[in-house]
Amino acid sequence: MNLVRSELLKIRTTSTWWIFGLITLPLWGVAMLLNWLQAATVTSSTADMPADQAEQMQAAANPDSLAANLYTNGQFLGLMIVMLLGIVVVTSEFFHQTVTTTFLTAPHRTAVMLAKLAAAGVLALLFWLVTTLLNLAVGPLVLHAVDVGPQLGSGAVWRAIGLNALAYLLWSVLGVGLGVLIRSQIGATVTGILLYLGGTIGAGIALSLLAARFGDWINQLQLAVPSLASGLMVSGADIPGQPPRWAGAAVLIGYAVVAGAIGVLTIRRRDIS
Repeated sequence: MNLVRSELLKIRTTSTWWIFGLITLPLWGVAMLLNWLQAATVTSSTADMPADQAEQMQAAANPDSLAANLYTNGQFLGLMIVMLLGIVVVTSEFFHQTVTTTFLTAPHRTAVMLAKLAAAGVLALLFWLVTTLLNLAVGPLVLHAVDVGPQLGSGAVWRAIGLNALAYLLWSVLGVGLGVLIRSQIGATVTGILLYLGGTIGAGIALSLLAARFGDWINQLQLAVPSLASGLMVSGADIPGQPPRWAGAAVLIGYAVVAGAIGVLTIRRRDIS
């Protein structure tokens, strides 16, 4: 516990956390606007659409799906932010050349690594809490604008909110793992952003093209992309042609466990000089 408090103190005494916080707020606002437009779109008429597209639109227009999407608003870029925070928790030690002092003070490297994972998780949950409170304040207004109730009595909606917290936690673990593998703060940050945004956008386009050519079964492969798996976790209802929500959660947990284990093993064996 002392090690965790020490890691949190290191973060609080730098400007990193509030800079990321200031970045998160406008991104959250833009995401809410886009989700408002999306809610208005999916609740419009599907009369002129092909049957398969109309079925997907109707599933997306399900009140639980609309509410889950709004109450987990900001997840896409929010997860990238907490991943970057996880990277900084590790790489800042190498950047400021304090890692030797850290391991002399606490020679058990596994304990230090676990403390960094816990500190990154605490930060991730804090970011989740703030954005969720904002979503719970603004989301019902957006739902009212599209003639949908707040759905706060729905178990599916609260399950999506809870799984969103899990996604934030797991992405912080992925960030810490990446930070251990790439000790350069700039290198790890750029790599993380490219993998997250490039992988998501590139995989989304590729899977859409392949699904159009070979069939909807191709969409099951999106589980291999962590950010797409995160999106599946928090959907309020299963969408036709898409993998089930539990599968997205299981895959992301697997990625986080592997990243955390690699991080612990690497930091135990690597020369820190």
